[in-house]
This record gives sequence, C-alpha cells and structure tokens, in this order.
Amino acid sequence: MLSATHGVAEPLFYVLLIAAVLARLLTTELEENLGVSASFLCGMLAVGFLDPLSAFLIPVVAVGVGWLVERYRWQALIINWAGSATPTALAAVAFEALALDQDGALFPIVLGLFGAGVLIVNGLIVAPLMAVLDGRPVRATIGVPRDFYPALGINIVMTAALAALYAQTGIATIAFVMAVILAFAYMMRLVVVARDRTRQYANLSWGVLSSLIRTLDERDKRAARHCAAVAKFSRDIAAHVGMGRRDQELAHTAGLLHDIGRFALSDRVMEREGRLSEEDWAAIRRHPAIGADLLKDVGVYGPVADIVLCHHERIDGRGYPRGLTGDEIPEIARIVAVAEVYDTLTAPDTYRTQMNSFEALTELRRVAGRQLDARFVEALAELLAGQGTAYRHADDADYDAELDIERRMNEAAAPTS
Repeated sequence: MLSATHGVAEPLFYVLLIAAVLARLLTTELEENLGVSASFLCGMLAVGFLDPLSAFLIPVVAVGVGWLVERYRWQALIINWAGSATPTALAAVAFEALALDQDGALFPIVLGLFGAGVLIVNGLIVAPLMAVLDGRPVRATIGVPRDFYPALGINIVMTAALAALYAQTGIATIAFVMAVILAFAYMMRLVVVARDRTRQYANLSWGVLSSLIRTLDERDKRAARHCAAVAKFSRDIAAHVGMGRRDQELAHTAGLLHDIGRFALSDRVMEREGRLSEEDWAAIRRHPAIGADLLKDVGVYGPVADIVLCHHERIDGRGYPRGLTGDEIPEIARIVAVAEVYDTLTAPDTYRTQMNSFEALTELRRVAGRQLDARFVEALAELLAGQGTAYRHADDADYDAELDIERRMNEAAAPTS
C-alpha cells in the first residue's frame, strides 16, 4: 500500500506536471476524436493522490504553457483556465474529504466518476463562454453532444485504471505509462500534420486545375460544359456496370479533367478554324500526354493521369498516343472515351453537326468494337433509355456542380484505407 502523497514537493507532482504540459503541447484534433486527453488524466491522478493545490496547479500551468506557445486570445485563456483548473480543484477538495483507502476497490472507481464530473463541468463552463466570446448563440451549446459519451466512458476507464495501477505499483510505472501515452500523442500529431499538409496540397491542386479548366473555357466556350457532361456520363456508366464507389469517383474526376491538356493548343486549333494541317493534328494528339504529365506533376492524381493519357486510345489500336488495344486500355479510360464521343456528337456547342441521342447512339454502335468498347456503349444506351432531353444532351451540365470542389479537397486529403 502506498502512503498518501500530498503537496508540490512530491515527485509525483512533477511527473504529472511535466506530462500534462507535454500533453498540452501535443494536443491534436485526432486526440480529441479519440476521446483521450493525457493532460486530463494527469489532473485526475493529482485529484486522487495529491492535495487540492497541486491538482489546481497542474492544469493552470499546462494551459498557460500551451497559451505561451500558441498565443491565442487571452480571453480564451481565461476560459480554458476556468474550465480546467476550477472543476479539477473542486474535485480534489471533495475527493480528499472522502478519505478513501487507496488500496480499496472503490478508490479507482470513485476517482473515475469524479473524472466524469470534471469533464461535464468543463463542458458546461467552456462551451457557453466560448460561444459568447465568438458571438454565437449560447443556446446551441446546451446539451451533451452524442459523441461526448464514448469519450466520457473512455476517460472514466482510463482514470480508474491508472489510479489502480499507481496504487499498486508506484510512480515508476505511472511515469512509463505517461511516456507511452505522450509518444502516442506525438505520433498522432505527426499524422495530423501530414493530413493537414495533404489537404493544403489537395486544395492547391484542385484550385490550379479548376483555374486551368476555366481558362480553357474562356478560350473554348464548350470546354467547361463538355467536361462536366463527360464527368457525369462517365460516373453514371461506371455505376451502371457495377463498379464500386471509388471507381465511380475516379471516372467522374477523369471526366472532369480529361481535356486539361488542351490548354496547350492554339486558339485556331481549338476553334477548328479552317482545314487543320498535319502539324495541327499532331498537336491535338499530344493533348492527352500533356494533360497526363500535368496531373502527374500535381502529384495526387496518379490513376487519373493514366486515364487521361489513354482516353483517346482505340480498341483496334489505332488511337493515340500509345496505340494500345483492347484490355490494354484502362477500363475507366474506355468509359471516358464513350462519354466524350457521345457528348461531342449531341452537344449544342459541338464543332460537328449536332445529332440527336438516337443518331449518336447509332454512330457509337457503328464504331463499337473498333474505336469504342461495345460493353460501355450499350451501358450508355441503357442509361439513356427513358431519360429526358436535358439528360440525353447535357445542355445544362454545370461544371461547378460537378466539380464540388470542397468535397474533392477533403476526399483528396483523407487517408486511404
């Protein structure tokens, strides 16, 4: 049995203080989502094994050091002090009054329940005051969020377990456990930093690519609408043939970006003004490779780059730029090819003589097995059956709606499973 420890002179106080400060500095969003706060656990061990003054000082110092590093609003510092130090000190006073036996079975259980009370009071103090500080309605902070309950349960269990562990084994074990928790928190911080950098990179990438499409649209008024239509048809075909959500989104993204390499073409070639020379056709044949190189350089669109590179390949091997045949062509590139040819034939702004949907499908079936994949031509035909003119001709295809840039930024930054 450990003797009761009291006061700031105890080694335990300094172990918990250092751990709480480090935990505060290593706080991450991921830590909050997991629902475990090492700083909170340090405070609760102080409630159980130190005096109220020590329990009060640990959150005060930890929050203060965090503020010195982060330099957020001083009003928020006061609120954080009130929300962390006040309930912890009150819990220490009440727990000390109970005078429970540290070796007793009730000791860790009661301490865990006190920890639940500290967390609840913390929320009741911090949430409304921060709402007032931010100019938000206080009423929105009333009530306990649904995701709070798992966090509450985890912290009760962790508090009780650490209390029982310390009571039986002493300070060395607690110091080791705290070191493990802090190491985990540090690794999680690295994960969050990497995730945030990926999100920033994705934001920049989509911003750059979107700007290129819009620039292309200024030069060729059909570009943005055409890209939106091809994206929509590509995703719908992928869904119709039973591809998974990831491949559907890949088809959609590739459809949006399939003509990104056209920005390198001259205005005369893009507008198809007059008879094109062999040099002009050579430039046109380069646009898939230019687009693929651009997407590879951007970095987060490797699979899309390969699709963009191959969307002008033909089943019979007479396409460009690589002359691939049949199954050598990526499946989604074959889908995008069908969607692109169909929209080019039916679009109101096409450089060709506009066809109706029936005429376009007849043409697609004529070249199926040679230029286009017959399976995806028939999938498109099945999709169009019973659809209205707006869908069949994609007259109102909206690039901004198809881009849905905020969702794409978040998904590009999300970790892959």
